[in-house]
Parts: sequence; structure tokens; C-alpha cells
Amino acid sequence: MGNGTDVSDHNKETAGCEEKRELIMHKYPVYIVIFLTYMLCGISLGMFAAFCYFGSLHLVKLDLTGSGILLLDAGLSLALFLQHSGMVRKSFRRFLSRFIPEAYVSAFYAISSGIVLFAVIFFWQESCNAVATAKGALRLLLRAIFAASIVGFYWGAKALGFFDPFGIRAIKYRIRGKKPKEMPLTISGPYRWVRHPMYLFVLLMIWSNPDITLDRFLFNILWTVWIYVGAMLEERDLVADFGEAYREYKRKVPMLVPWRIRPSWPA
Repeated sequence: MGNGTDVSDHNKETAGCEEKRELIMHKYPVYIVIFLTYMLCGISLGMFAAFCYFGSLHLVKLDLTGSGILLLDAGLSLALFLQHSGMVRKSFRRFLSRFIPEAYVSAFYAISSGIVLFAVIFFWQESCNAVATAKGALRLLLRAIFAASIVGFYWGAKALGFFDPFGIRAIKYRIRGKKPKEMPLTISGPYRWVRHPMYLFVLLMIWSNPDITLDRFLFNILWTVWIYVGAMLEERDLVADFGEAYREYKRKVPMLVPWRIRPSWPA
């Protein structure tokens, strides 16, 4: 009788181990996606920050001069604008969810954005023509603005509470067998001064470089226009998601440039 019980317990233990092993093997592709997302996006964002601070990283030198350099740089930027703004739209996400699980759509978008951003920084060519160079106290001020922008960007991300730039949250919920919660309209921290503080801090990072060459001036102009247009398109989605609550927020709080020292939205 005792032997039978021991065999039964052993079989249950073996079955449990097999079930755990199958579960782990099933999760391997998920962990690979998460790893690739963090790696590609982290590297590309680090390169972007370095580019904003130093200018062109000179990772590859192409045999181009003058207008050829500007055309290539503009083409790289426009490729990223189309990829980023196109894939972030809800209509494209619905289309993509026909081919991959919906939980992976945001991560796929993040990986794609990371690859394209990496290509922009990697192939960017520097122009020899200088537009402006800041020296002395002004140069130090611009460097301080860049540092403050990094801190401000982190502040904005922290204020959201659910900041998920790499699209990992939905995958983690899927692993746990849960459905992601609907995110509330959060108005705290720098969002009380402007509706898109993280875009504002990115713009400050872009424009705080003290050495403006012709290619960098082109970069600053193109990316400023794109960020502004992107913010306007994003607000259409936000109005659709939050309705009158977001419309009231729009009426009281400026989009990108704070117009007063005190916050426009109450605590």
C-alpha cells in the first residue's frame, strides 16, 4: 500500500516537473522578445542622447559632400517619421494584430522604432559648414539645459506612473494570463504645466547643442516640426480615449510651451 502511494506521488511530481518545463519552454520566445526590445531600444535611445549632446557620432563615413549629405540626412529623418507616426496609429495596430498577437504589437513597434532610430544615428553624415557656435557662459548654459532636460524627461516618465516606452506591459500581462488595465488620464508632475512635457524636454535636448553645423540645423528643424505635428496627431487619439476630460485639459494647459510659472492645472 505504501509503495503504491509512493509511486503515485512520484508520478504527480514528475508530471508537475514536466508541466513546469513545458511552461518555461513556452515562455522562452517571450523572454527573447523582451530582451531584444530592451536591448535595441536602450541602445538606440542612448545613441540618440549622445547624438543630441555631441552631434554626429561619425560611425560611418560615406563619400558625400554638400547637398548629398543633407539629402541623405533628411531622407533618414523622414524614414523614421513615416515609420514612427505610421505604426503608432490605431488603424495600423489593428491591421498588425491580424498577424501577431495583440499583446506583442507595442513591442514590435518599439523594436521597429529602435532599429530605424539606430540606422538614423549610424548613417548620419556631418556637414563641414558651421551655422553657429556658442562659447563661454552661453555654452555652459546650453550644456546645463541639456542636463536639466534629461532630468525633466525622467520626471515626466515618473509622473505617468505607467510609462511603458518599450511595449512590455501587455506582454507581461499575457504571461500572467491577465488582461491589461485601462490607463487613466494622469495629470501630475510636469503635465500640470504642459500637455506634452516629454516632447518639450526632447526639444530642449535637440536645441541645446552649442555647435550647430548645417546638418544639425536641418536635424533640429525637421525634428521640431515632426514632434509638433506628432503631438497634434496624438491628441486626436487622446480626445477619442478620454473625451470631455481631455478637452477640458486642453483648454486649461498649453501643449508644449508653458506660459506661466505656476502650474495651469491644480494639484
